[in-house]
Amino acid sequence: MHRAALIIPLLPLLLALPLSAHSAGPMGERQTESSTTTGINASGEWVGEIKDESGRRRAILMSQGRRFEIGTLGGSDSTANAINNQGTVTGGALTASNAWHAFRYDQAHGMRDLGTLGGNSSVGTAINEAGHIAGYADTADGNYHAFVDNGVGMLGLGTFGGKNSYATAINASGHVVGAAQLPNGYRRAFLYKPGSGMFELPTLGGRVSVATAINDAGIVVGSAEMADRSWHAFMYDGKRMIDLGAMISQGSSFANGINANGDIVGTVKIKDHDAPHTFIYRNGRMQVRFGPDSLYLTRDITDDGHVIGSTYTGHVLKSGSVDADHTGRQMRWDDWLAIAFLAGSAIVAAYKVRDRIRKGLDFGVRLVSFA
Repeated sequence: MHRAALIIPLLPLLLALPLSAHSAGPMGERQTESSTTTGINASGEWVGEIKDESGRRRAILMSQGRRFEIGTLGGSDSTANAINNQGTVTGGALTASNAWHAFRYDQAHGMRDLGTLGGNSSVGTAINEAGHIAGYADTADGNYHAFVDNGVGMLGLGTFGGKNSYATAINASGHVVGAAQLPNGYRRAFLYKPGSGMFELPTLGGRVSVATAINDAGIVVGSAEMADRSWHAFMYDGKRMIDLGAMISQGSSFANGINANGDIVGTVKIKDHDAPHTFIYRNGRMQVRFGPDSLYLTRDITDDGHVIGSTYTGHVLKSGSVDADHTGRQMRWDDWLAIAFLAGSAIVAAYKVRDRIRKGLDFGVRLVSFA
């Protein structure tokens, strides 16, 4: 028997051994907790959330290598969704009455409750450099509407005649994007401009669409249903819809972020059972990433080309990023440590196997006894 054949049955056991059972994740979370990055600013501060084994969510701010727990509004959970260059954060937090409320947070003033549009709940999804926050909030009639909060009060943006709407992004000019329902209940992507109101973006031939991000140049990205009920990522430049999904050979695609340079990122789902893949659209070229150059959740792209979101360990999500310019991750010290550990363990195992064979032990029986 070839020596490698004796080592191979042990590799799954070696790979299952934790290299550091108590090591912290990117946000200082335990190995059994999940984390995701949702926003990052020009100073390198980033926000996201940690979710523990029970499902409890905690909003996190990472600044200068330190972790800050943003806290709640009296309840148990919170989540952070965006941060601007002044370090102001928005998201949602549970109140003492167990209702989610949108908040404004900075380290000088702590967390402030933005309230609702007359209903029970709200959440902040985006913030611009002026500190204006977009999101959605419950109304008195039990529906929810997109809103903008300018620091003085919350303004509801309405719908396209349906019941609900929600905002996903806001730029420096106060332009807001999201989705709003028509009278027939289908959601359509919208662009809201102060003084002009909300108008519907064109579709790609399907019934439903949503705008998910807008940069300061006014370029909008999102996703739209096609006539065949698949989904394609799109870009809207103020005059026309550009079908980004048509540049991808197969699957459904969803655009989630755009930076100041017009670089767009999102997710491609090729098969129903397949893990999502990251796509990056830059300089008129589409690239789909796989393996370690891809993220399980692709959230956004920074102006210097870092794609943020989460990776998947096989058990939980972990906050992560990939470089839009690099398609082959450099080996880090912990990668080399893992390789050295596995190689050393395999060599030790091989010598033990050889020694046992020399002694005439029934190795196959012993392997079964370990199962």
